[in-house]
Amino acid sequence: MRIAESELIINDDGSAFHIHIRPEQLADRVVVCGDPGRVAMIGKYLTDTEFHQSSREFASTTGKYNGKRVTVLSHGIGTDNIDIVMTELDALANIDFKTREPKKKHRTLTIVRIGTCGAIHADIPLGSYIFSHISIGCDGLLNWYADRDKYTIKDMEEAFKKHCHWDKHLPDPYFIKASQKLIDKFEDCTVKGMTISASGFYGPQGRVVRIPLAMPNMLEDFESFKFGDYRITNFEMESSALAGLAAHLGHEAGTVCCAIANRYLKSSNPDYKPQVEGLVKLVLDKITS
Repeated sequence: MRIAESELIINDDGSAFHIHIRPEQLADRVVVCGDPGRVAMIGKYLTDTEFHQSSREFASTTGKYNGKRVTVLSHGIGTDNIDIVMTELDALANIDFKTREPKKKHRTLTIVRIGTCGAIHADIPLGSYIFSHISIGCDGLLNWYADRDKYTIKDMEEAFKKHCHWDKHLPDPYFIKASQKLIDKFEDCTVKGMTISASGFYGPQGRVVRIPLAMPNMLEDFESFKFGDYRITNFEMESSALAGLAAHLGHEAGTVCCAIANRYLKSSNPDYKPQVEGLVKLVLDKITS
């Protein structure tokens, strides 16, 4: 089936429309991050660099680490940008850009997002690395795609909505598990996370500046929610879409974040760059080992 030009836009240089990467430039191992400036920070650990490019919030480079090719790509803020990045990465891997037809053999990418987050329990110290075993999508993105229930954890969703007295005007939350392969790889060096992927930084994460919240007890409800041996550990803004779209598209994906704030203790660490650098090296070591 040929994919129409209106559905998948390809630039004149043969690159994907938003991220400006060409098929031959994409490695099987991909590290993604929100901040375009972080691409240079991660890229300095790579050798044999093939290219650098930047367009809007999408900066990228490909090189080698431990002798393995790695692509680094920034995605900006929010699950709407993850929708762009995941769709275009998959297209680069699994669609022939000349014929516009899906390739007969599926190519699986390993995609790890490095980010920062706010922890919500007192026993998760600043600087902790939290791997999102399960992400809670409060953004609604996955609901736009068919068969979302095939990949989500329905009993968790129903328990969560009941526990939090979920407001009827909000999108149905979805619970999605990260790649088991990556969970196992990072299990010995990260906190086991169940992560809220919020659709904004202020109200959707329980912050009140001048507008009151639709669910005033949201933070307390999130803190007290438990399901089996899982509890909600942290807030960020992209992990649910990354894990959800990867599950749909057949890729191994997960998110690991450095806790730079603790919402329960109302503390933060503005000088978090050394901890993030440590996380970068950890991720590069793990995905190339």
